[in-house]
Amino acid sequence: MGLPKQYAWLANEGGPRILNEMLAIYGTIEAPGKKNNPLILQWAQSIGLGNIYKADSIAWCGLTMAYCAARAGWDHTPRGNALSALNWASWGNPADKPSLGDVMVFKRKGGGHVALYVGEDDTAYHIIGGNQGDRVSIERKAKTRFFAARRCPWKVDQPANVRPIRMTATGPVTTKED
Repeated sequence: MGLPKQYAWLANEGGPRILNEMLAIYGTIEAPGKKNNPLILQWAQSIGLGNIYKADSIAWCGLTMAYCAARAGWDHTPRGNALSALNWASWGNPADKPSLGDVMVFKRKGGGHVALYVGEDDTAYHIIGGNQGDRVSIERKAKTRFFAARRCPWKVDQPANVRPIRMTATGPVTTKED
């Protein structure tokens, strides 16, 4: 599945690697009903969560982030539990101004949501993540729900393209995570 037209530029960014890993799984869909997408379950298995995560009907935004972080060579166990979206608010380094590839954590009633920053407009962040509309997708999330931005803990040089991205507000702002 190709990226939506307004996000096609992401294919030419070349990093950060965590973003590249998320783009590589873009379009992965949760199986309907009681079925499970074996690929999502394989992500859990590959990062040592196969004994805990057994159905894609369980929220999988944290799992997706952990899988992409591990594939990018980063720690993928914030506070020991990658499945809890709010735990990602302690991962990496604080980011004063959200930028391309930063981990974005949002609060919601009963929990949170985690995804990666790809841009922003006046009222919303544009984020790519898992379990957004039951798939890995790009959505707009209201800035009022923002909780934390975290940057990969680079020890040498941060990629030059890690920067804030201004975008046009297109499409609805999502109000829930599936």
